[in-house]
Amino acid sequence: MPPGVVVTGPSVPGSDRVLTDEALAFVADLQRRFGPIRLDLLRRREERQAELDAGERPDFLVATRDVRDADWLVAPAPADLLDRRVEITGPAEPKMMINALNSGARVFMADLEDALSPTWANVVGGQAALQDAIRGTLAFTSPDGREYRLESRVAQLLVRPRGWHLVESHVLVDDVPVSASLFDAGLYLFHNAAERVARGSGPYFYLPKLESHHEARLWNEVFLVAQDQLGVPRGSVRATVLIETIDAAFEMDEILYELREHAAGLNAGRWDYLFSVIKRFHASPDLRSPDRSQLTMTVPFMRAYTELLVQTCHRRGAHAIGGMAAFIPNRRDPEVTERAMAKVREDKERESRDGFDGTWVAHPDLVPLATDVFDSVLGTAPHQKHRRREAVAITAADLLDFHVPGSSVTESGLRANVRVALAYLDAWLRGTGAAAIDDLMEDAATAEIARSQLWLWRSRGVLWPERYGAIRDEELARLGGRTAGRLAEAVDLLDRLVLDEHFAEFLTVRAYAVLE
Repeated sequence: MPPGVVVTGPSVPGSDRVLTDEALAFVADLQRRFGPIRLDLLRRREERQAELDAGERPDFLVATRDVRDADWLVAPAPADLLDRRVEITGPAEPKMMINALNSGARVFMADLEDALSPTWANVVGGQAALQDAIRGTLAFTSPDGREYRLESRVAQLLVRPRGWHLVESHVLVDDVPVSASLFDAGLYLFHNAAERVARGSGPYFYLPKLESHHEARLWNEVFLVAQDQLGVPRGSVRATVLIETIDAAFEMDEILYELREHAAGLNAGRWDYLFSVIKRFHASPDLRSPDRSQLTMTVPFMRAYTELLVQTCHRRGAHAIGGMAAFIPNRRDPEVTERAMAKVREDKERESRDGFDGTWVAHPDLVPLATDVFDSVLGTAPHQKHRRREAVAITAADLLDFHVPGSSVTESGLRANVRVALAYLDAWLRGTGAAAIDDLMEDAATAEIARSQLWLWRSRGVLWPERYGAIRDEELARLGGRTAGRLAEAVDLLDRLVLDEHFAEFLTVRAYAVLE
């Protein structure tokens, strides 16, 4: 081991080629350089929450008005990242990666974050799978003997590391758990940056959970140091930022500016954005949150957020990528599939009309539909950045008007949140981060909005603890009861997340403590 580095995780498949002394030394250097800054930024998140709890209302930053008013552009997109009309996402696991890369989508985001349960085996195995995918050798044989191989033409690969708030507890640097962001991105860059450049591409990322341009600046500094140390040209790294917190919605220009040499675009992350609204404004008596199914992308505050995102991206020459279609075709009920596909088409038509340059899907069967929709708007053009949306004029009040006309909290909405949260936590604790639940491919973002709504409804008196307990027991029985899987631990986690007086900032932080 390099000096000061201790790996507490056991040997798992891929350890020998992922956790080399040189790779760990590289990660340790990033941790020592940037770990203290990361902690300062996390403390700033806590201070910001205290300000909002005291009644302060967010606004566009006065100190950065010159950045918003000035004319500047991000670096031009590399040729292999120009056309992003359909992107598919999934965990960095061999079978799902092969299917996604072969799906016909333009881009595949390999997820080390919300769609990957961070067991030690998953984290190390994900890095090994990424190495193989880049070199064209990724393969998988299922228990029934079916073999999966990469085709000659595959989707462009982007990687999503874990967010700044998370740690990798299996690796200590100077007796401190390493930042999961620096661990994930550092290992990926060390093993693959030069290989990607040699193949005429570059190491491309999706960056999650950012809450300020200062956090984007930290990523930019990481990229600069990493490129210099690894001997790849400056600007080889490109990053698309998920605008999935309401804090970041007020700083989209500034985030692109900080990353401008490495920026590739912004993405509208729906469920995490809604979760962020509750997290940030749970102390506000004015906040109401109806059934999750009623919080569509067309409600006023979500519409304001997406229109501002497209306008900001196109003004700066960056790609605007739309939200997720999480539907999984139901092989047993064609009518369910037909209705769902109609809704997916409607959603993608809205995004393409609004000026988005691409969109997300969670299942290969949705790739042809989404491609057809964006083909009808883009034709042979790779994007529609020429649509500047100059008439859009979004104010802070528009982003903060959370009223949803005609909405309500229903019995079915309560039950759906309890059921989805329990089912997902059970799957996550058993090592599956992307779980098929009720014909949708769910990840941690879904569980976050479900449990945060339950907490809010309980704290507002909409959901009494006794009623919650009764619904929980009934939905638990439908899932198989406490003895099934890890549902007993899932119940204990959800109870604390819903019934505690204080709102837990992240579900995954609490759940990580009991993950094996």
